[in-house]
Amino acid sequence: MTDTGDIDLNSVDVFHFEDELLSFNDLSQENGFTFWYAREYMAMLGYENFTPFKKAINKAIATCMTLDIDVQNNFQQVQTEIDGKSCPDYKMSRFACYLVAMNGDTSKLEVARAQAYFAATAETIRRYVDDTDEVERVQIRGEISEREKGLGAAAKKAGVQGQGFALFHNAGYRGMYNMDLNKLKTYKGLKQKNRSLLDFMGKEELAANLFRVTQTELKMKSENIKGQASAEATAEIVGKRVRKAMVDISGTRPEDLKLTGDIKQVKTSLKQTEKGLKKIDSSV
Repeated sequence: MTDTGDIDLNSVDVFHFEDELLSFNDLSQENGFTFWYAREYMAMLGYENFTPFKKAINKAIATCMTLDIDVQNNFQQVQTEIDGKSCPDYKMSRFACYLVAMNGDTSKLEVARAQAYFAATAETIRRYVDDTDEVERVQIRGEISEREKGLGAAAKKAGVQGQGFALFHNAGYRGMYNMDLNKLKTYKGLKQKNRSLLDFMGKEELAANLFRVTQTELKMKSENIKGQASAEATAEIVGKRVRKAMVDISGTRPEDLKLTGDIKQVKTSLKQTEKGLKKIDSSV
């Protein structure tokens, strides 16, 4: 995250993703708010097909939802005509374009240039998030919260009740980390014992836990697991399988993965980013 001073907002037009093309701001339009058509923006980011580009849009929308930022204010679904055919499109705000770039295919030079562009144009924003992994952390953390609801429903259907949910939850961690959750917090050095470890995990560890949660829910449903003991055993078995895969692939035990910054601070910074990018549109 970058913490910088003010810049001249009127200078943002000098930045281009490609020197020979129109600047990003040249493609903007006004109709109640400043927006960019997704299909035009897609070309700027080096995409030739809307289907893979839509994946970046979906991730960006999910990030908005996780941040409780109004999706409609940033992504408005519309239809545009291409070669005489009506095609799905979006009117995207500057913040939406930023999120899409941060979730784009980093192997594309144009995406890297877009990320650099937003870093340059958003220097007025305090604590600006310029790390794609941090943006992805927010998205994955939000997905885990949603999938945990489904897992909780599956556990309830299996007969887990009351304090049994904490035991069921702990069993998954015990399988994956080879220790109970409270001991794991101490082992990893989490000082805020009342906070979730998930809020301090890096992208890779979060993704592994998302896989653990989704696969536990799937196994419980497909095998029609019943009873507290069976539910805990299922959670632990899946956790152990995820652990084995992680160790086999990377050679690193999940409990040895380092914690990172508080995801709440990243969320705050992203919300500040949205406000700052709106400020740019109101100032140029």
